[in-house]
Amino acid sequence: MTTNDLTHRIQTLAQWLYASTYPVVFTGAGISTESGLPDFRGPDGLWTRRDKGLPPRPMDQSWDSMNPNKGHYAIVELQKLGKMKFLISQNVDNLHLKSGIKPELLAELHGNITKLRCTGCGRSFNPNTEPTPCECGKELVPSVVDFGQALPERDLMLSFEHSKKSDLFIVVGSSLVVTPAADMPREAVRNHAKLVIINQGETPLDAYANLRFHEPIGEVLPRVIKRLKRLMGLFE
Repeated sequence: MTTNDLTHRIQTLAQWLYASTYPVVFTGAGISTESGLPDFRGPDGLWTRRDKGLPPRPMDQSWDSMNPNKGHYAIVELQKLGKMKFLISQNVDNLHLKSGIKPELLAELHGNITKLRCTGCGRSFNPNTEPTPCECGKELVPSVVDFGQALPERDLMLSFEHSKKSDLFIVVGSSLVVTPAADMPREAVRNHAKLVIINQGETPLDAYANLRFHEPIGEVLPRVIKRLKRLMGLFE
């Protein structure tokens, strides 16, 4: 695709955000690759390597030492501009909270490596800062969801609720193959939301996307924010 085509798509997404009354963002592992974390279904992703019988590629830093990148901070800008009603994430890396996303605007469907979750009431806690067990009397366990485990009920409920209300649903860095998380954009489309997908690899929902970006997230989202600010009369 040409540079002019990318510019046109960026302008279109900015215009849709400007006009939207209920934009929802959905993120997967692809948003964190620019921070140094591996994705899952990319050419060198965790599951791609596993399927080839290869071990995970060694990392120079631990997950908890990674920092947010331009994609994460662009989503924080949407929050500041009032152009993100809710953020649904498949990621466990804590980078959204680290970047400045408000906890009440975030559902972490697969948990968070820095949090504990109560097995009774489902509340999340920071380790070493809360009593064990929870005040409800139940045990605190790591919040990351393993294969075969149920997703956190509250996060799942909120995600479907906001997906249904959305008039603009933006997928960022997800292959959209893991359910029930991948059902969120389907729910949005069923309720007549525009669907935007920003992901370098193909997804099962590409045919339903109103706007599609294969370019790097860090190349797309900051430019969208810049254009959106101009439309809102906010000049940098």
